[in-house]
Amino acid sequence: MTDDSFSIIVEGWRFLPHSYAIANQFQLLEMLKYPNLEIYHQDIPYLDENWQPAIGLLNAIDERAIADIPAPPASLAADATLRISVPYNFAPSKTKRTCLFATTEWGILHNEDFRITGAASLREGHNNSDIIIITPSQWSKTGFLRSGANPDRTIVIPCGIDPNIYKPLTKLERKALRKQLGWEGFVFLNIGAATPNKGIDLLLKAFAVVVESHPEARLVLKGEEAIYSSDSLIAQYIDELTFEEAEKVLPRVAYIGDTLSFEKMAQLYQAADAYVSLYLAEGFNLPALEAIACGLPVICTKGGPTDDFTTPEFAWQVESTLQEGTSKSQEIFRLMPDLECAIALMKNIIEQPELRDRAAIAGPKFAANGFTWKQVTDKLIKVLLSTN
Repeated sequence: MTDDSFSIIVEGWRFLPHSYAIANQFQLLEMLKYPNLEIYHQDIPYLDENWQPAIGLLNAIDERAIADIPAPPASLAADATLRISVPYNFAPSKTKRTCLFATTEWGILHNEDFRITGAASLREGHNNSDIIIITPSQWSKTGFLRSGANPDRTIVIPCGIDPNIYKPLTKLERKALRKQLGWEGFVFLNIGAATPNKGIDLLLKAFAVVVESHPEARLVLKGEEAIYSSDSLIAQYIDELTFEEAEKVLPRVAYIGDTLSFEKMAQLYQAADAYVSLYLAEGFNLPALEAIACGLPVICTKGGPTDDFTTPEFAWQVESTLQEGTSKSQEIFRLMPDLECAIALMKNIIEQPELRDRAAIAGPKFAANGFTWKQVTDKLIKVLLSTN
């Protein structure tokens, strides 16, 4: 290692279709482009022992580059450590600087979400350490501050997109792709696990009303059965619909649970007509940003993390109410989207093609100007190697 070079140890997940692993892999690829950086990777056990590595998420060259990153030697005196896995590890590291990527989806952090040597709470553990929390949204940062994190060492750095993957198609390319997928009508898309924070039950309710006046509407739900089983949850949400609602929804909803490469995932955005996310709680909502980069109009909950990366040029916000509640006997904060507002926006985006045309131009430009993984990683490196 030369005098002007730096070394970083990344402790995290690789080869997994989980948002933390996705962020980690794209950031690693950008870090490898820095001529004066030596990168080491320490694999952290997956959160669930049933999770298995997924091969083929990236192209073969990029996957080989990530796989070839060496583990840190025991004697290495690295400049910085970046941790990006769950549970959150606030224990001291051996490096000069330690950063922890973390999110608070439900607006607050509970003790089982982290491990701190000798500390009874996040407040105590963070204030008695020098660890810097890196979180991707203002909503998530507010959750950390509410939980007692030191505001001087809690920094927002967003997630990003690869513009070589997440990009719009030409009209001819899109027409061919839709034919290949067998998609017809107006397709709403939602990507993510069907966990309670995602608001899939509300989306199905709203969709049932939309199809009354727009029977050509379709809804594609993309989950990830390899890490979070969603098909049973979606079946439960459909069971909670009235008989009349279910009759309208069932013939028009498709669920995809297979693990797809990032390029295949991009095709779902590229073929859809609009992206809709009626979430209650999110740390960032990366699929919404990916949809924007692909030129889709986005309908999403107002007041949450998507406020950080949406504008009226390509996104329409669903009014919401901030609610304090409990889940498993623990305090949570959530946004409750207004169902009537969501229905109106979904109808509008079907009825006004000029809105979709505007989003197709404005969204990709916005994403490319501030939310690429290169831009994100540049910010991350500055924090990791800062001497302040």
